[in-house]
Amino acid sequence: MRYKTELQTILAAIALGLSGMSGVAVASDENQPGDFTRGAMQWADNCGRCHNVRDPKELRDDQWISTVYHMRIRAGLTGQQVRDILAFLQESN
Repeated sequence: MRYKTELQTILAAIALGLSGMSGVAVASDENQPGDFTRGAMQWADNCGRCHNVRDPKELRDDQWISTVYHMRIRAGLTGQQVRDILAFLQESN
């Protein structure tokens, strides 16, 4: 009986610790603003593979938002990559 109680306590502590770590990782990723330098690199690495690299001034900020979010799905970009690319495009616009 004592073994069962100790095992349950240990498993509960592990589960609590793991859930706390995953929550922190998700929260920090969701709250990071886009970064111009990373965005320029992501733009060259991801967008330039399939498209001729377009001048960021070709589209307005709102048009880049819809374009990048559409391509996020097609290219499998992460949320952070999208924020970085948008920061680059909008600051270059």
